[in-house]
Amino acid sequence: MAKKKLTILHTNDMHGDFLPKDIEGKSVGGLSRLSGYVKKVRSEEKNTIYAIAGDMFRGSIIDEDYLGLSTIELVNLLQPDVTTIGNHEVDYGIAHLLFLEKCARFPIINANLFVTLNNARLFKPYLQLEIDGMKILFIGILTQEVLASTKSEKVIGTFIDVEEAAREVGIICDNYRTKNTDMTILLTHIGIEEDRRLASLLNPEWGVDMIIGGHSHTFIDAPEYVNNIPIVQAGTGTGIIGRFDLVYDTWRKKITSLEWKCVHIDEETAENDEIIDEMLNRYKQETDSKYKRVITTLARKLTHPARNQETEVGNLYADLLQDESSFDIMLVASGSLRKKEFGPIVEVQDMMENMPFDDALHMLKVTGIQFKQMVKYLLRDEAWEGHTEFYQFSKGVHIVYRKSTHELETCTFKGIDVEECDAILIALQHYHFVNFTDFFGIPYEEVEKNMKPRTVSTSVSNIVEEYFSTHPGLDAHVEGRITILD
Repeated sequence: MAKKKLTILHTNDMHGDFLPKDIEGKSVGGLSRLSGYVKKVRSEEKNTIYAIAGDMFRGSIIDEDYLGLSTIELVNLLQPDVTTIGNHEVDYGIAHLLFLEKCARFPIINANLFVTLNNARLFKPYLQLEIDGMKILFIGILTQEVLASTKSEKVIGTFIDVEEAAREVGIICDNYRTKNTDMTILLTHIGIEEDRRLASLLNPEWGVDMIIGGHSHTFIDAPEYVNNIPIVQAGTGTGIIGRFDLVYDTWRKKITSLEWKCVHIDEETAENDEIIDEMLNRYKQETDSKYKRVITTLARKLTHPARNQETEVGNLYADLLQDESSFDIMLVASGSLRKKEFGPIVEVQDMMENMPFDDALHMLKVTGIQFKQMVKYLLRDEAWEGHTEFYQFSKGVHIVYRKSTHELETCTFKGIDVEECDAILIALQHYHFVNFTDFFGIPYEEVEKNMKPRTVSTSVSNIVEEYFSTHPGLDAHVEGRITILD
């Protein structure tokens, strides 16, 4: 038969989104219903592949309490045909990730994580799937830009940029793509902007047919085409799944028809998977018994709608971490705050899921001119794509930035203009401290000359928990600490 139909389902950035949410009276998402949809499509379509483009971990107490092992066991029941790793797969350490890989009953691919001592790859770089006589080559890609957390892993490298990733794709295609390979698919976790750059660098002779991506949590209505290569991504969580329906002509060796859409996972599109329900309930009972304790009540429900703007939840955390501290300004990473809504009742589980990354707190001294340079770098054009690091500032900071001129029109602290020669003590979470140069655009060595940085706390979570437990009725508002013009 010359023409064969193939359906490719894909998700990304699950982040422990295991349980359904009640949205306007409708049950949306959840791992059980996602599995139900995948099973339904597999029963309806003869040729179906399900792929996951990274970041299965983090965001849920069920994931964190079991250090990802619960996630692996649950995804085993989803039975993906191929997965790649994301930046949060390394959160529990490279060694632990390699242990989890042994527990996985599904293939995990990545072409560019290496052991520096012998240049050996940590994972198989590709997977050649055969379905109904069609051979499909998947290549997993992750780049240095999204792997900042592995800087403490001294034996892991050599992380590569997008240009080198493109060359790596060429090497794999030249060596492992045969005349019998029908399709080549990149399964990436680098963000939509980097996917575009990667696609533009690919040689058409390599035969890459599509890029299925993750990391930037991008919701799209239609594939983006760059260099004639369709690029897709399916937002974040379990409430949505991407779906390709394509026709492949085995005589002409080409895709003759390609349709793509995002399917919402809800009561209308899928039934629950009873096996996953049972396993999830077991995990939930265990975590509920430990973490369903009310730790505080807020004055009202606070919001954190986007990572690249000042938010109520961001101000709450920045202020409590700065309160009665030895530093002037706390910079809380927007991306470390995971819930869009928080409170008014806060259980231990809510607290841990909202800021799942417990690390140390470091204090640095910066000059006024360095502080302004840092702020301008944070607010550069890429920030509005949502792919760069962004920060919430503690009280007293007032910044006005004009996008059209890329200039700071106002930068004050406690109502006084920040002058070039000022000395300002700032605090950062450990992950952001060790990536200071990349995240703030200033060489760390320059800041170190001002003062030897100090570790002021070994656990951000301990500070947050203690503050919540002793300060009921907390409230926070968006105050114009960061004002963006144009």
